[in-house]
Amino acid sequence: MTAYVKEARATAALALPIIVGQVSQMLIGITDAVMIGRVGTVPLAASAFASTLFGMIFVVGIGLLVPVAVLVARAHGARSDAEAGVWLRHGLVLGAGVGLGGTILLLLLGSQLHRFGQSAEVLAEVSPYYEIVALTAIPAMIFQVLRQFAEAMGKPWLPMVIMLVGVGLNALLNWVLIWGHWGAPELGLVGAGWATLISRVAGLGVLYLWVRNHHGFASVWPYRGAERGWFEGLARERFKRMAHIGVPAAGMLMFEVGAFSAAAVMVGWLGAVPLAAHQIALTCASFTFMFPLGLSIAVSMRLSRAVGQNNRASLRPIGFSALGMSTSVMALFALTFALVGGWLAAGFVEDPEVIALAGRLLFVAAIFQLFDGAQVVGAGALRGLADVKVPTLITFTAYWVVALPGGYLLGVRGPFGAVGVWAALAAGLALAAVFLAWRFTRLARLSATG
Repeated sequence: MTAYVKEARATAALALPIIVGQVSQMLIGITDAVMIGRVGTVPLAASAFASTLFGMIFVVGIGLLVPVAVLVARAHGARSDAEAGVWLRHGLVLGAGVGLGGTILLLLLGSQLHRFGQSAEVLAEVSPYYEIVALTAIPAMIFQVLRQFAEAMGKPWLPMVIMLVGVGLNALLNWVLIWGHWGAPELGLVGAGWATLISRVAGLGVLYLWVRNHHGFASVWPYRGAERGWFEGLARERFKRMAHIGVPAAGMLMFEVGAFSAAAVMVGWLGAVPLAAHQIALTCASFTFMFPLGLSIAVSMRLSRAVGQNNRASLRPIGFSALGMSTSVMALFALTFALVGGWLAAGFVEDPEVIALAGRLLFVAAIFQLFDGAQVVGAGALRGLADVKVPTLITFTAYWVVALPGGYLLGVRGPFGAVGVWAALAAGLALAAVFLAWRFTRLARLSATG
Protein backbone atom coordinates (compact mmCIF):
# COMPACT_ATOMS: atom_id res chain seq x y z
CA MET A 1 0.00 0.00 0.00
CA THR A 2 2.91 2.34 0.71
CA ALA A 3 4.08 1.98 -2.89
CA TYR A 4 0.62 2.91 -4.19
CA VAL A 5 0.45 6.03 -2.00
CA LYS A 6 3.96 7.04 -3.06
CA GLU A 7 3.16 6.65 -6.75
CA ALA A 8 -0.19 8.43 -6.34
CA ARG A 9 1.58 11.45 -4.90
CA ALA A 10 4.16 11.50 -7.69
CA THR A 11 1.49 11.17 -10.36
CA ALA A 12 -0.65 13.87 -8.75
CA ALA A 13 2.33 16.25 -8.60
CA LEU A 14 2.92 15.84 -12.33
CA ALA A 15 -0.77 15.79 -13.20
CA LEU A 16 -1.75 18.98 -11.32
CA PRO A 17 -0.28 21.54 -13.75
CA ILE A 18 -1.37 19.38 -16.68
CA ILE A 19 -4.93 19.30 -15.32
CA VAL A 20 -4.94 23.05 -14.76
CA GLY A 21 -3.69 23.52 -18.32
CA GLN A 22 -6.36 21.19 -19.68
CA VAL A 23 -9.05 22.95 -17.65
CA SER A 24 -7.86 26.30 -18.97
CA GLN A 25 -8.40 25.06 -22.51
CA MET A 26 -11.91 23.99 -21.58
CA LEU A 27 -12.51 27.39 -19.98
CA ILE A 28 -11.93 28.91 -23.42
CA GLY A 29 -14.77 26.75 -24.75
CA ILE A 30 -16.96 27.55 -21.77
CA THR A 31 -16.42 31.31 -22.02
CA ASP A 32 -17.10 31.09 -25.75
CA ALA A 33 -20.33 29.15 -25.10
CA VAL A 34 -21.49 31.58 -22.40
CA MET A 35 -20.70 34.67 -24.46
CA ILE A 36 -22.07 33.28 -27.72
CA GLY A 37 -25.14 32.01 -25.86
CA ARG A 38 -25.90 35.63 -24.91
CA VAL A 39 -25.99 36.47 -28.62
CA GLY A 40 -28.68 33.84 -29.24
CA THR A 41 -29.60 30.15 -29.43
CA VAL A 42 -28.88 29.84 -33.17
CA PRO A 43 -25.31 31.27 -32.92
CA LEU A 44 -24.70 28.90 -29.99
CA ALA A 45 -25.92 25.95 -32.07
CA ALA A 46 -23.77 27.10 -35.00
CA SER A 47 -20.68 27.30 -32.81
CA ALA A 48 -21.49 23.82 -31.46
CA PHE A 49 -21.66 22.42 -34.99
CA ALA A 50 -18.37 24.08 -36.02
CA SER A 51 -16.65 23.02 -32.81
CA THR A 52 -17.83 19.45 -33.34
CA LEU A 53 -16.18 19.22 -36.77
CA PHE A 54 -13.02 20.98 -35.59
CA GLY A 55 -12.90 18.72 -32.54
CA MET A 56 -12.78 15.59 -34.68
CA ILE A 57 -9.75 16.85 -36.61
CA PHE A 58 -8.11 18.24 -33.49
CA VAL A 59 -8.40 14.97 -31.59
CA VAL A 60 -6.97 12.97 -34.48
CA GLY A 61 -4.04 15.39 -34.49
CA ILE A 62 -3.56 14.99 -30.73
CA GLY A 63 -3.46 11.23 -31.20
CA LEU A 64 -0.87 11.45 -33.95
CA LEU A 65 1.29 13.58 -31.62
CA VAL A 66 0.98 11.25 -28.61
CA PRO A 67 4.35 9.58 -29.40
CA VAL A 68 6.12 12.89 -28.68
CA ALA A 69 5.29 12.62 -24.97
CA VAL A 70 5.82 8.85 -24.84
CA LEU A 71 9.19 8.81 -26.62
CA VAL A 72 10.57 11.97 -24.98
CA ALA A 73 9.60 10.63 -21.54
CA ARG A 74 11.24 7.30 -22.30
CA ALA A 75 14.44 9.01 -23.48
CA HIS A 76 14.41 11.26 -20.41
CA GLY A 77 13.97 8.21 -18.16
CA ALA A 78 17.00 6.63 -19.83
CA ARG A 79 18.97 9.89 -19.23
CA SER A 80 19.42 10.55 -22.95
CA ASP A 81 18.68 14.24 -23.49
CA ALA A 82 20.11 14.13 -26.99
CA GLU A 83 17.56 11.47 -27.90
CA ALA A 84 14.79 13.58 -26.38
CA GLY A 85 15.90 16.49 -28.57
CA VAL A 86 15.76 14.34 -31.70
CA TRP A 87 12.18 13.33 -30.88
CA LEU A 88 11.29 16.99 -30.30
CA ARG A 89 12.59 17.94 -33.75
CA HIS A 90 10.66 15.16 -35.44
CA GLY A 91 7.60 16.06 -33.37
CA LEU A 92 7.67 19.71 -34.44
CA VAL A 93 7.86 18.74 -38.11
CA LEU A 94 5.03 16.25 -37.59
CA GLY A 95 2.95 18.80 -35.66
CA ALA A 96 3.30 21.43 -38.38
CA GLY A 97 2.31 18.90 -41.02
CA VAL A 98 -0.65 17.62 -39.04
CA GLY A 99 -1.87 21.17 -38.35
CA LEU A 100 -1.59 22.20 -41.99
CA GLY A 101 -3.30 19.02 -43.17
CA GLY A 102 -6.08 19.50 -40.64
CA THR A 103 -6.69 23.08 -41.76
CA ILE A 104 -6.82 22.07 -45.43
CA LEU A 105 -9.20 19.21 -44.68
CA LEU A 106 -11.51 21.44 -42.65
CA LEU A 107 -11.59 24.11 -45.35
CA LEU A 108 -12.39 21.52 -48.00
CA LEU A 109 -15.12 20.12 -45.77
CA GLY A 110 -16.52 23.63 -45.41
CA SER A 111 -18.14 23.43 -48.85
CA GLN A 112 -20.06 20.31 -47.79
CA LEU A 113 -21.57 21.45 -44.50
CA HIS A 114 -25.08 21.21 -45.93
CA ARG A 115 -24.68 17.44 -46.14
CA PHE A 116 -24.72 17.08 -42.34
CA GLY A 117 -28.46 17.63 -42.10
CA GLN A 118 -28.33 20.76 -39.93
CA SER A 119 -31.08 23.36 -39.96
CA ALA A 120 -30.95 26.19 -42.48
CA GLU A 121 -30.65 28.83 -39.76
CA VAL A 122 -27.57 27.11 -38.30
CA LEU A 123 -25.92 26.75 -41.72
CA ALA A 124 -26.52 30.44 -42.43
CA GLU A 125 -24.56 31.40 -39.29
CA VAL A 126 -21.75 28.87 -39.25
CA SER A 127 -19.54 29.40 -42.32
CA PRO A 128 -17.39 32.49 -41.51
CA TYR A 129 -16.82 31.33 -37.91
CA TYR A 130 -15.99 27.81 -39.08
CA GLU A 131 -13.37 28.99 -41.57
CA ILE A 132 -11.55 31.10 -38.99
CA VAL A 133 -11.54 28.30 -36.42
CA ALA A 134 -10.14 25.92 -39.06
CA LEU A 135 -7.02 28.12 -39.28
CA THR A 136 -6.31 27.60 -35.58
CA ALA A 137 -5.40 23.94 -36.17
CA ILE A 138 -1.83 24.89 -37.16
CA PRO A 139 -0.83 26.85 -34.01
CA ALA A 140 -2.81 24.40 -31.85
CA MET A 141 -0.88 21.35 -33.10
CA ILE A 142 2.56 22.94 -32.81
CA PHE A 143 1.66 24.17 -29.33
CA GLN A 144 0.75 20.60 -28.35
CA VAL A 145 4.17 19.31 -29.41
CA LEU A 146 6.03 21.91 -27.35
CA ARG A 147 3.73 21.43 -24.41
CA GLN A 148 4.08 17.63 -24.41
CA PHE A 149 7.84 17.97 -24.69
CA ALA A 150 8.07 20.28 -21.67
CA GLU A 151 5.77 18.05 -19.61
CA ALA A 152 7.68 14.90 -20.52
CA MET A 153 10.91 16.61 -19.46
CA GLY A 154 9.38 17.35 -16.05
CA LYS A 155 8.68 21.07 -16.59
CA PRO A 156 4.88 21.37 -16.90
CA TRP A 157 4.28 24.64 -15.05
CA LEU A 158 5.07 27.30 -17.65
CA PRO A 159 2.83 25.71 -20.31
CA MET A 160 0.09 25.72 -17.69
CA VAL A 161 0.57 29.44 -17.01
CA ILE A 162 0.55 30.23 -20.73
CA MET A 163 -2.73 28.38 -21.19
CA LEU A 164 -4.29 30.15 -18.19
CA VAL A 165 -3.29 33.54 -19.58
CA GLY A 166 -4.76 32.43 -22.90
CA VAL A 167 -8.14 32.00 -21.22
CA GLY A 168 -8.13 35.62 -20.11
CA LEU A 169 -6.90 36.86 -23.47
CA ASN A 170 -9.61 34.91 -25.31
CA ALA A 171 -12.34 36.24 -23.00
CA LEU A 172 -11.12 39.81 -23.41
CA LEU A 173 -10.97 39.50 -27.20
CA ASN A 174 -14.45 37.94 -27.19
CA TRP A 175 -15.78 40.94 -25.29
CA VAL A 176 -14.09 43.34 -27.70
CA LEU A 177 -14.91 41.61 -30.97
CA ILE A 178 -18.32 40.04 -30.35
CA TRP A 179 -19.94 43.26 -29.13
CA GLY A 180 -17.65 45.86 -30.71
CA HIS A 181 -16.04 47.47 -27.65
CA TRP A 182 -13.00 49.78 -27.71
CA GLY A 183 -13.86 50.94 -31.23
CA ALA A 184 -13.71 47.45 -32.73
CA PRO A 185 -16.41 46.33 -35.19
CA GLU A 186 -19.31 44.35 -33.72
CA LEU A 187 -18.69 40.93 -35.29
CA GLY A 188 -20.92 38.62 -33.24
CA LEU A 189 -20.10 34.93 -33.72
CA VAL A 190 -17.28 35.74 -36.17
CA GLY A 191 -15.62 37.84 -33.46
CA ALA A 192 -15.40 34.76 -31.24
CA GLY A 193 -13.57 32.97 -34.05
CA TRP A 194 -11.00 35.74 -34.40
CA ALA A 195 -10.51 35.78 -30.62
CA THR A 196 -9.71 32.06 -30.64
CA LEU A 197 -7.23 32.40 -33.52
CA ILE A 198 -5.38 35.36 -32.00
CA SER A 199 -5.12 33.79 -28.53
CA ARG A 200 -3.80 30.49 -29.92
CA VAL A 201 -1.15 32.16 -32.07
CA ALA A 202 -0.03 34.31 -29.12
CA GLY A 203 0.18 31.28 -26.82
CA LEU A 204 2.29 29.37 -29.33
CA GLY A 205 4.69 32.29 -29.73
CA VAL A 206 5.30 32.61 -26.01
CA LEU A 207 5.74 28.86 -25.46
CA TYR A 208 8.16 28.55 -28.39
CA LEU A 209 10.36 31.36 -27.10
CA TRP A 210 10.43 29.83 -23.61
CA VAL A 211 11.39 26.34 -24.78
CA ARG A 212 13.89 27.73 -27.28
CA ASN A 213 15.71 29.81 -24.67
CA HIS A 214 15.25 27.94 -21.37
CA HIS A 215 18.63 26.91 -19.94
CA GLY A 216 17.20 23.57 -18.82
CA PHE A 217 16.69 22.60 -22.47
CA ALA A 218 20.09 23.82 -23.69
CA SER A 219 21.34 20.27 -24.26
CA VAL A 220 18.05 19.16 -25.77
CA TRP A 221 17.05 21.82 -28.27
CA PRO A 222 17.99 20.58 -31.75
CA TYR A 223 21.02 22.22 -33.34
CA ARG A 224 21.51 24.92 -30.73
CA GLY A 225 24.36 26.98 -32.11
CA ALA A 226 24.83 24.69 -35.09
CA GLU A 227 24.83 25.65 -38.75
CA ARG A 228 22.92 22.67 -40.15
CA GLY A 229 19.46 23.18 -41.59
CA TRP A 230 16.34 22.30 -39.61
CA PHE A 231 15.29 19.44 -41.88
CA GLU A 232 18.73 17.88 -42.28
CA GLY A 233 18.99 14.50 -40.59
CA LEU A 234 15.27 13.77 -40.30
CA ALA A 235 14.92 10.00 -40.32
CA ARG A 236 12.10 8.12 -42.01
CA GLU A 237 12.48 5.30 -39.48
CA ARG A 238 11.76 7.67 -36.62
CA PHE A 239 8.60 8.92 -38.28
CA LYS A 240 7.58 5.27 -38.78
CA ARG A 241 8.14 4.62 -35.09
CA MET A 242 6.03 7.64 -34.21
CA ALA A 243 3.32 6.45 -36.59
CA HIS A 244 3.38 2.98 -34.98
CA ILE A 245 2.23 4.64 -31.74
CA GLY A 246 0.43 7.68 -33.09
CA VAL A 247 -1.84 6.19 -35.74
CA PRO A 248 -3.57 3.68 -33.41
CA ALA A 249 -3.69 6.34 -30.67
CA ALA A 250 -5.33 8.75 -33.12
CA GLY A 251 -7.80 6.05 -34.09
CA MET A 252 -8.63 5.37 -30.47
CA LEU A 253 -9.24 9.04 -29.70
CA MET A 254 -11.13 9.52 -32.96
CA PHE A 255 -13.47 6.65 -32.14
CA GLU A 256 -14.35 8.18 -28.78
CA VAL A 257 -14.56 11.86 -29.69
CA GLY A 258 -15.90 11.00 -33.12
CA ALA A 259 -18.74 9.20 -31.40
CA PHE A 260 -19.62 12.35 -29.47
CA SER A 261 -19.24 14.41 -32.65
CA ALA A 262 -21.50 12.02 -34.57
CA ALA A 263 -23.90 12.19 -31.65
CA ALA A 264 -23.95 15.98 -32.00
CA VAL A 265 -24.82 15.60 -35.67
CA MET A 266 -27.66 13.22 -34.77
CA VAL A 267 -28.91 15.59 -32.09
CA GLY A 268 -28.75 18.38 -34.68
CA TRP A 269 -31.28 16.43 -36.76
CA LEU A 270 -33.70 16.95 -33.86
CA GLY A 271 -33.46 20.77 -34.09
CA ALA A 272 -31.54 23.81 -32.82
CA VAL A 273 -32.85 23.53 -29.24
CA PRO A 274 -31.62 19.92 -28.70
CA LEU A 275 -28.29 20.82 -30.34
CA ALA A 276 -27.82 23.85 -28.07
CA ALA A 277 -28.70 21.72 -25.03
CA HIS A 278 -26.27 19.05 -26.20
CA GLN A 279 -23.50 21.65 -26.52
CA ILE A 280 -24.11 22.93 -22.97
CA ALA A 281 -24.11 19.44 -21.46
CA LEU A 282 -21.09 18.38 -23.51
CA THR A 283 -19.20 21.50 -22.44
CA CYS A 284 -19.82 20.67 -18.78
CA ALA A 285 -18.94 16.98 -19.23
CA SER A 286 -15.83 17.89 -21.22
CA PHE A 287 -14.77 20.22 -18.41
CA THR A 288 -14.88 17.45 -15.82
CA PHE A 289 -13.20 15.09 -18.30
CA MET A 290 -10.10 17.30 -18.19
CA PHE A 291 -9.31 16.03 -14.68
CA PRO A 292 -8.95 12.33 -15.54
CA LEU A 293 -7.43 13.35 -18.87
CA GLY A 294 -4.66 15.17 -17.00
CA LEU A 295 -4.13 12.06 -14.88
CA SER A 296 -4.08 10.00 -18.07
CA ILE A 297 -1.34 12.15 -19.61
CA ALA A 298 0.68 12.07 -16.39
CA VAL A 299 0.37 8.32 -15.91
CA SER A 300 1.30 7.74 -19.55
CA MET A 301 4.52 9.72 -19.15
CA ARG A 302 5.34 8.17 -15.77
CA LEU A 303 4.86 4.63 -17.07
CA SER A 304 6.90 5.40 -20.18
CA ARG A 305 9.66 6.85 -18.02
CA ALA A 306 9.54 3.76 -15.78
CA VAL A 307 9.95 1.55 -18.84
CA GLY A 308 12.95 3.65 -19.92
CA GLN A 309 14.44 3.14 -16.44
CA ASN A 310 13.60 -0.59 -16.57
CA ASN A 311 11.62 -0.13 -13.34
CA ARG A 312 8.97 -2.80 -13.96
CA ALA A 313 7.91 -3.18 -10.34
CA SER A 314 6.36 0.31 -10.29
CA LEU A 315 4.03 -0.23 -13.27
CA ARG A 316 1.03 -1.57 -11.33
CA PRO A 317 1.26 0.96 -8.46
CA ILE A 318 1.50 3.87 -10.93
CA GLY A 319 -1.45 2.69 -13.03
CA PHE A 320 -3.84 1.57 -10.31
CA SER A 321 -3.22 4.56 -8.04
CA ALA A 322 -4.15 6.81 -10.97
CA LEU A 323 -7.35 4.81 -11.54
CA GLY A 324 -8.22 5.24 -7.87
CA MET A 325 -7.69 9.00 -7.97
CA SER A 326 -9.78 9.28 -11.12
CA THR A 327 -12.67 7.37 -9.57
CA SER A 328 -12.68 9.59 -6.47
CA VAL A 329 -12.67 12.85 -8.43
CA MET A 330 -15.30 11.78 -10.95
CA ALA A 331 -17.64 10.62 -8.18
CA LEU A 332 -17.75 14.22 -6.93
CA PHE A 333 -18.53 15.54 -10.39
CA ALA A 334 -21.25 12.92 -10.84
CA LEU A 335 -22.93 14.11 -7.66
CA THR A 336 -22.69 17.73 -8.82
CA PHE A 337 -24.31 17.03 -12.19
CA ALA A 338 -27.10 15.01 -10.59
CA LEU A 339 -27.97 17.68 -8.03
CA VAL A 340 -27.45 21.02 -9.79
CA GLY A 341 -27.44 20.20 -13.51
CA GLY A 342 -30.30 22.58 -14.30
CA TRP A 343 -28.63 25.41 -12.44
CA LEU A 344 -25.41 24.86 -14.41
CA ALA A 345 -27.34 24.93 -17.69
CA ALA A 346 -28.97 28.24 -16.76
CA GLY A 347 -25.53 29.83 -16.66
CA PHE A 348 -25.13 29.34 -20.42
CA VAL A 349 -28.40 30.45 -21.96
CA GLU A 350 -31.73 32.04 -21.03
CA ASP A 351 -33.99 29.83 -23.17
CA PRO A 352 -36.03 27.74 -20.65
CA GLU A 353 -36.53 24.90 -23.13
CA VAL A 354 -32.79 24.57 -23.69
CA ILE A 355 -32.11 24.76 -19.94
CA ALA A 356 -34.60 21.99 -19.14
CA LEU A 357 -33.22 19.61 -21.75
CA ALA A 358 -29.60 20.34 -20.85
CA GLY A 359 -30.41 19.54 -17.22
CA ARG A 360 -31.74 16.12 -18.22
CA LEU A 361 -28.64 15.45 -20.32
CA LEU A 362 -26.40 16.39 -17.40
CA PHE A 363 -28.23 13.84 -15.25
CA VAL A 364 -27.24 11.19 -17.80
CA ALA A 365 -23.70 12.60 -17.75
CA ALA A 366 -23.66 12.07 -13.98
CA ILE A 367 -24.18 8.36 -14.56
CA PHE A 368 -21.20 7.92 -16.90
CA GLN A 369 -18.67 10.12 -15.05
CA LEU A 370 -16.95 7.21 -13.30
CA PHE A 371 -16.73 5.21 -16.52
CA ASP A 372 -15.42 8.19 -18.47
CA GLY A 373 -12.61 8.73 -15.99
CA ALA A 374 -11.66 5.05 -15.82
CA GLN A 375 -11.51 4.57 -19.58
CA VAL A 376 -9.31 7.60 -20.28
CA VAL A 377 -6.85 6.74 -17.48
CA GLY A 378 -6.78 3.13 -18.64
CA ALA A 379 -6.05 4.24 -22.20
CA GLY A 380 -3.28 6.57 -21.01
CA ALA A 381 -1.69 3.79 -18.95
CA LEU A 382 -1.68 1.52 -21.98
CA ARG A 383 -0.11 4.25 -24.13
CA GLY A 384 2.67 4.50 -21.56
CA LEU A 385 3.36 0.81 -22.20
CA ALA A 386 3.23 1.51 -25.98
CA ASP A 387 0.14 -0.72 -26.24
CA VAL A 388 -2.27 0.95 -28.66
CA LYS A 389 -3.63 -1.60 -31.14
CA VAL A 390 -5.90 -3.61 -28.83
CA PRO A 391 -7.18 -0.46 -27.04
CA THR A 392 -8.06 0.93 -30.47
CA LEU A 393 -10.19 -2.14 -31.18
CA ILE A 394 -11.83 -1.84 -27.77
CA THR A 395 -12.79 1.80 -28.29
CA PHE A 396 -14.05 1.14 -31.82
CA THR A 397 -16.35 -1.59 -30.54
CA ALA A 398 -17.54 0.41 -27.55
CA TYR A 399 -18.39 3.61 -29.40
CA TRP A 400 -19.15 2.67 -32.99
CA VAL A 401 -20.67 -0.78 -32.55
CA VAL A 402 -22.53 -0.14 -29.28
CA ALA A 403 -22.91 3.59 -28.53
CA LEU A 404 -23.73 5.19 -31.88
CA PRO A 405 -26.15 2.56 -33.23
CA GLY A 406 -27.81 2.53 -29.82
CA GLY A 407 -28.10 6.32 -29.83
CA TYR A 408 -29.65 6.30 -33.29
CA LEU A 409 -32.20 3.64 -32.29
CA LEU A 410 -33.07 5.23 -28.95
CA GLY A 411 -32.84 8.93 -29.79
CA VAL A 412 -33.47 9.43 -33.50
CA ARG A 413 -35.73 6.51 -34.37
CA GLY A 414 -36.94 5.96 -30.82
CA PRO A 415 -38.91 8.22 -28.48
CA PHE A 416 -36.13 9.42 -26.19
CA GLY A 417 -34.53 12.15 -28.31
CA ALA A 418 -31.25 13.64 -27.12
CA VAL A 419 -31.53 11.80 -23.79
CA GLY A 420 -31.57 8.48 -25.65
CA VAL A 421 -28.43 9.44 -27.60
CA TRP A 422 -26.63 10.26 -24.36
CA ALA A 423 -27.78 7.07 -22.64
CA ALA A 424 -26.23 5.02 -25.44
CA LEU A 425 -22.99 6.97 -25.11
CA ALA A 426 -22.94 6.10 -21.40
CA ALA A 427 -23.21 2.41 -22.27
CA GLY A 428 -20.27 2.68 -24.66
CA LEU A 429 -18.13 4.45 -22.07
CA ALA A 430 -18.88 1.73 -19.51
CA LEU A 431 -17.85 -0.99 -21.92
CA ALA A 432 -14.59 0.79 -22.81
CA ALA A 433 -13.73 1.39 -19.14
CA VAL A 434 -14.09 -2.27 -18.17
CA PHE A 435 -12.03 -3.69 -21.02
CA LEU A 436 -9.26 -1.05 -20.96
CA ALA A 437 -8.77 -1.56 -17.21
CA TRP A 438 -8.66 -5.32 -17.76
CA ARG A 439 -6.08 -4.89 -20.53
CA PHE A 440 -3.79 -2.79 -18.33
CA THR A 441 -4.08 -5.26 -15.46
CA ARG A 442 -3.00 -8.10 -17.72
CA LEU A 443 -0.06 -6.27 -19.35
CA ALA A 444 1.25 -4.82 -16.08
CA ARG A 445 1.24 -8.30 -14.53
CA LEU A 446 3.11 -9.75 -17.51
CA SER A 447 5.66 -6.91 -17.49
CA ALA A 448 6.33 -7.32 -13.77
CA THR A 449 6.89 -11.07 -14.08
CA GLY A 450 8.78 -10.82 -17.38
